[in-house]
Amino acid sequence: MSHPYLPPPYPPSEDRSAELRRRFAEEARSERPDLSALCLLIGAVTDGSLDEAGIDAAQAELDRLAGELPFRPGGPQAWAEAVRELLGTRHAFHGTPGDYQRLESSLLHEVLRRRRGLPILLSVVWLEVARRAGAPVYGVALPGHFVVGFGAAAEQVLADPFDGGRVLTGPDADLLVVGATGTPLDPSMLEPAPPLEVVQRVLNNIRAWAAARPERSDVALRAVELALLIPSHPARLRYERGQLLVQRGEFVAGAEELQHYADLIEVVDESAALKVRQEARTARSKLN
Repeated sequence: MSHPYLPPPYPPSEDRSAELRRRFAEEARSERPDLSALCLLIGAVTDGSLDEAGIDAAQAELDRLAGELPFRPGGPQAWAEAVRELLGTRHAFHGTPGDYQRLESSLLHEVLRRRRGLPILLSVVWLEVARRAGAPVYGVALPGHFVVGFGAAAEQVLADPFDGGRVLTGPDADLLVVGATGTPLDPSMLEPAPPLEVVQRVLNNIRAWAAARPERSDVALRAVELALLIPSHPARLRYERGQLLVQRGEFVAGAEELQHYADLIEVVDESAALKVRQEARTARSKLN
């Protein structure tokens, strides 16, 4: 399905979108959410050209790359070096400043094809390949820059997939955080990031990309609707969805979503709820 005025990606059909959202919700609510499956479902909802064969091919590529890692190379440092050698050096996965301007940089199937992406998506590749090979690996959500960690806290080794998997020293990680926030690294920032937190951040990046391109409110709306399917999502996503629906001319649906958000926040912030109700009335008046 194409749009005469917009460049790709184009969304899948309504029926396929509904089925993909159902599967995403089911996976997000499962006992052990599968990070690669969730990221590929995001890709399929965003890019209608990603069919079931494409999803299977992406999973097979992660399996294939994992099969190229050495068998149990040693401790956390050895794992970090082995994955860097495979993905960063041999297969040339890395990021560039220009990748921040591309939607494909947030879509796992495209990152596997292009070998380029945002820090968090490159980290997903590192995580999924290393995990399949048996590495003690997890995501680390440093402010402004996602990296991966190997090993328990006492022997933790950090690697930066955006920089080709460069293994970070203590000062390196501190500099990344200071550069992003102006404040020093806090040990709590080095905790493993749960899969659903990673997925929420991937969707946040897609929403940020679309927010800078108002003509792609379709991409923003699909990302918000997926984020709403994640348990314990921020209530404000409902407000964002309502605004996007109004922006797209769906005034009744948008007004209903804004009204629902106002009901949610009234107990904690009555004046904000009043403002949102006024927005809902304004949206309905546009029908006249």
